[in-house]
Amino acid sequence: MGVVEVTGTAQRRSWESVGLPEVERVRPGLWSIPVPLPNNPLRYVLVYLLELDTGVAVIDTGWSTEEAWKALVAGMAVAGYAPSDVRAILITHIHPDHYGLAGRLREASGAWVALHPADAALLPARYGHGLEGLLASMDALLIDAGVPDETRAELTGASMGIREFVAAAEPDVLLQDRAPVPLPGWDLVTLHTPGHSPGHVCFLDRRGRMLFSGDHVLPRISPSVAFHAQQPANPLADFLDALRGVRDLDVDEVLPAHEWRFRGLDARVDQLLDHHCRRLDETAAVIGSAPGLTCWETTLRLRWSRDWSQIVGFMRRAAVGETLAHLVLLESTGRVRSDDSRPVHWYPAGTSDH
Repeated sequence: MGVVEVTGTAQRRSWESVGLPEVERVRPGLWSIPVPLPNNPLRYVLVYLLELDTGVAVIDTGWSTEEAWKALVAGMAVAGYAPSDVRAILITHIHPDHYGLAGRLREASGAWVALHPADAALLPARYGHGLEGLLASMDALLIDAGVPDETRAELTGASMGIREFVAAAEPDVLLQDRAPVPLPGWDLVTLHTPGHSPGHVCFLDRRGRMLFSGDHVLPRISPSVAFHAQQPANPLADFLDALRGVRDLDVDEVLPAHEWRFRGLDARVDQLLDHHCRRLDETAAVIGSAPGLTCWETTLRLRWSRDWSQIVGFMRRAAVGETLAHLVLLESTGRVRSDDSRPVHWYPAGTSDH
């Protein structure tokens, strides 16, 4: 296995000192702007500013908070630009820390907003008038997962608090897999990389040999890949396939949305694939040791990066969704099976329910 080499050394030092990195000129015509995230362990999202003959394009935007907006505007000023100079807003996916300021930035600039169709299709239910149906679907999923009644109501609505951090914007451009991005002077290609979100995309800069990886490939952590009401049938299988799809890209540097830039895409992908292989084995072993567990019971028996008492609210719901994603993948590969009861119980493949 190769090695992962940190190239964003100043970003890494800032992370370790629990600070915010500086605005950085990564290469001629390319800037990295850290935008702070409120009360979030990721601390900031990295917005990339791509210079054009007529202004700039941005990749991702940050949360829609006043603090984030001021940081984005100040970062642009360091590079010599203002929000009115933005011509294009490229969104890797519609989670609030990436998509949140898209509406405000478009209002300030008149820029076009680009999303993958799979994420664009989720906007009405997530940020529009379809919320009631989405909450009902999430509640039903948590019932099936065996979440106790006293916990379920909290988890069903756990993401409602972050909706306020989104100034939604309908896309003007739909980003298709393998299609070039219409940015004069840049050789960007969209790569559809579902898993973390159904319409997650990365942007490959073929001329500059860079990959803007969004949340698909991060240098230190594995992105959350959870089964939920707005995910396709087997999101973890999609994610692992998409990881394999980018592993051998001919790039010199990866520019992620969090933490720091790095080199060694193939090595980092191998680490992520190995992590999920081990997690699948661990999940199968839990089911093997106690056949008939619900997803909730399985979640409680797995190891997490911190004590379960410290995993609360939305993070707890994400943990249940991640466990369910692993169970669904294990069932699709014939290692476990589920029954037709409610809540659903899980068994090693080839065993009876009794």
